[in-house]
Amino acid sequence: MSVLPEPAILSAFVLASLVLIVTPGPDMTLFLGQTINGGRARGFASMLGATAGLLVHSMLAAFGLSALLVASATAFTVIKVAGAGYLLWLAVQAIRHGSSLSLRRGPPVRTSLYRAFAMGFGVNLLNPKIVMFFLTFLPQFVSASDPDAPVRLLMLGLLYALLTPPVCAPMILGAERFAATMRNSPRLMRGFDWLFAGLMGAFAARLLFARAN
Repeated sequence: MSVLPEPAILSAFVLASLVLIVTPGPDMTLFLGQTINGGRARGFASMLGATAGLLVHSMLAAFGLSALLVASATAFTVIKVAGAGYLLWLAVQAIRHGSSLSLRRGPPVRTSLYRAFAMGFGVNLLNPKIVMFFLTFLPQFVSASDPDAPVRLLMLGLLYALLTPPVCAPMILGAERFAATMRNSPRLMRGFDWLFAGLMGAFAARLLFARAN
């Protein structure tokens, strides 16, 4: 038994995850800000904290969805359809309001690595939007009729969290240049918004179209 979905679904999941990880948000703002104002060590510490927060959310969402699937495949399907609506809402919000990356250079910050880690952990762990996102994102890649769905949900959640460090590490290493590029390139920022919106909209349409047929 493979604990991961078939290659085509897994590839779609990895691609979607990479797009989501590089889309600017509060966690990216935090670890880039920590890097610019406190050095790379603090940037990496806050990034690892944010990843740990994602890991907790991934596991909680996977276990919760797995329990729901065991209790009722119909209820799981309802969650998937409702999730499609939420993802579509996220797409509209991305177009209307844009990305939430805000970086400003300030005086050097003397923050311990532990505190930087805790800040990263908290920015994701305490964000209710991330709870909603994982509860609606993960089910789009698992079928309610798959007998191995609970295991696959857990593996996908862990995979998403594990993809974050290798993607974000280069941003920290080149934080100054990356931040300047993002600040000075409105078209690039809007490109992220449209890419994110297109991805979320595609997931929603795919699921709703499949249900209609």
